[in-house]
Amino acid sequence: MPRDFHQPGRSLAVGDQGMVATSHPQATLAGLEILKSGGNAVDAAIAAAAVQTAVDPAMTGIAGDAFVLFAPANRAGTANPVIALNGNGKAPAATDAAALRAQGLSEIPQTSPHAVTVPCGVATWFALQERFGTKSMAEILAPAIAQAAGGFRITPRVAADFAANSGILAANSAASANYLPGGRVPGLGDRLQLPHLAQTLRVLAKDGAKAFYEGALAEAMVASLRAAGGCHTLDDFAGAQCFESAPIASTYRDLTLTQCPPSGQGIIALLLLNILEGCELRDLDPNGPERLHLEAEATKLAFLERQTHLADPDFANVPIEQLLSKEFAAGLRAKIDPNVAAIPTASAINGHEDTIYLTVVDRDLNAVSFIQSLYSSFGTGIACPETGVLFHCRGRGFTLEAGHKNELAAGKRPMHTIIPGMALKDGKAAISYGVMGADYQPVGHAHVISNIVDYGMDVQAALDAPRVMAYPHDLEIEATLPESTRRKLAAMGHDVVVPDMPMGSGQAIMIDYERGVLLGGGDHRKDSVAMGL
Repeated sequence: MPRDFHQPGRSLAVGDQGMVATSHPQATLAGLEILKSGGNAVDAAIAAAAVQTAVDPAMTGIAGDAFVLFAPANRAGTANPVIALNGNGKAPAATDAAALRAQGLSEIPQTSPHAVTVPCGVATWFALQERFGTKSMAEILAPAIAQAAGGFRITPRVAADFAANSGILAANSAASANYLPGGRVPGLGDRLQLPHLAQTLRVLAKDGAKAFYEGALAEAMVASLRAAGGCHTLDDFAGAQCFESAPIASTYRDLTLTQCPPSGQGIIALLLLNILEGCELRDLDPNGPERLHLEAEATKLAFLERQTHLADPDFANVPIEQLLSKEFAAGLRAKIDPNVAAIPTASAINGHEDTIYLTVVDRDLNAVSFIQSLYSSFGTGIACPETGVLFHCRGRGFTLEAGHKNELAAGKRPMHTIIPGMALKDGKAAISYGVMGADYQPVGHAHVISNIVDYGMDVQAALDAPRVMAYPHDLEIEATLPESTRRKLAAMGHDVVVPDMPMGSGQAIMIDYERGVLLGGGDHRKDSVAMGL
């Protein structure tokens, strides 16, 4: 549908020689410069992701995890058009869930060193570049080094994240020294320099991923974690691995949707869409209570399956075939009352934390869908003074429930929330997309894809559209939804609340093969910029 220029909003990004869409202007510019200098989509994606570890430190960092879906142009139309890379780190070998329960813990706190699994984001960068990149890591990391060393201006969403979450940095002396210079919280337009992070990136550019997981950098990071009470060792870091796999897939109308396999929750996005596929959504107002009620009820059902089944498949049987079955989805769909909200479930949901997602398509139509995260804002808040690294808190994705599939265990990967998406049509990448926001992500994927397929929205409009999220005891709805929709949802039995911050954020690029054009969108919920060449 054409944009209504009477209304506020963003125009689609348009290009035919490449496109980058990220949640920060400097990351988008870095990716574009790599494309303009002859790099491919992989080179540009890594460059953009590295820049965001500096300029968007609440949302991402080099001591986090990453996942990638890559659709090489030369695989279009083949039996295996998409490659999945899993950068989900493992719990340290000395991890002991029983010992944590004995301390009186029922869950892993955000600020605990036990929330730090071995970070595999850097391993993912180098694995991706080694297999598919065309530029050296020195060239790719140069923009991030320049931003960290020379300093960068704080953008509006980054300023808001600092203001809301600076307490976690102030509680750790190394984090405060690196990210709160002079004890002051960086505000909008302020310049922040990260010299220790810049030096760490220089070492990686020169010596490769091994320098992060072995040697002086690893020694400093392990020492910081152990000083905070962690059980990490140099052997844990040396064993870090990003591995490649085939994606999982399902269909929605005429699209084939691919996701990284478990222990990530991409399978829940596919389950949600399988449930919704049997609903006549096209006949409903996209922002109306009837459509959003169906989405909310499907979310409750899908998240019960997540809670029951999702875990590291090396440690537990995850019934992938069942969860992707159209028949299984139909059975769940039959439980939905189209007029009345179900009794709230007991599903354990942590809340829609944040992360960064970006996507790049180059002139040859190689497409990269890339996501990287610290999980909670500024991760654990534990920093390494020598390296400038903030450690993520991905171990919060484990449960401490004894005997549960996703119970914390040595060498185990947690149930992971971050999920890149790639939609195919006729065996070729059609939409590279992602929606951030921890637990909201599978719901966001389903919402955006339905907006495009069922309502004919372009990718920008699909991202802009208001969102809802069904939690166990309430339905969070964004403030942009009409008051009439709120009232009707409440009348259906939903406990309606408006959250302080909107739900997640996202980017997307659509490839129009017939016209040879790229169409991109960036989410207003962050400092997003999509730009084409």
